[in-house]
Amino acid sequence: MAISTALWSFALVVGLLTLTPGLDTALVLRTAAVGHRRRAWGVVLGIQTGTLVWGTLTSAGITAVLTASQLAYDILRWAGAAYLLWMGGRMLLATLRRRRDGEDAASVEAPAPSGGRPTLAAGWRQGLLTNVLNPKIGVFYVAVLPQFIPEGAPHLATGVLLTLVHVLLGTVWSAVLVGCARAIGGWLRRPAARRGLDRVTGTAIVGFGVHLALSE
Repeated sequence: MAISTALWSFALVVGLLTLTPGLDTALVLRTAAVGHRRRAWGVVLGIQTGTLVWGTLTSAGITAVLTASQLAYDILRWAGAAYLLWMGGRMLLATLRRRRDGEDAASVEAPAPSGGRPTLAAGWRQGLLTNVLNPKIGVFYVAVLPQFIPEGAPHLATGVLLTLVHVLLGTVWSAVLVGCARAIGGWLRRPAARRGLDRVTGTAIVGFGVHLALSE
């Protein structure tokens, strides 16, 4: 398999994966929809940084320990599940607190998804932690990435190149999501709509956390 063929084939696989709605989509959409554009791009950059970390570690053979050691997988799985439950729980509690306190004025700024300031750095940390604490991404790379590295090609360099294709596609799709969220952001920043969005997103994040905790 030539390098060019491997790149196009891998792009097709990860492109379909990127378009599949999931936790990353929910985080980017919610953060951008409530007006935190800078933090939304931080989330995007953090997610893609995590993808690059997983791809690089897999290319170096380090993440193979996740498939070889149940203990290592479980530790990362429980850490990721705890983080998602904490993040989703904070979002749900914030909606209840705002309703109880009667914060329905349009001037009330929407909180960040997991607390903190709506800055680029805060979004980057959130996106990075969400990605690197998900062992399923590591297992996906361990199972899929080596199949697209041509025989005789430098393993690390080719693996990183393929991962950059995934990062590029993810960034482009995230830009589309941010643009769509901004288009309807005025309506979603209304207090009632914002509470509904936060409840849906928070419930989805908690669901992802529960699913990760119960998965094998």
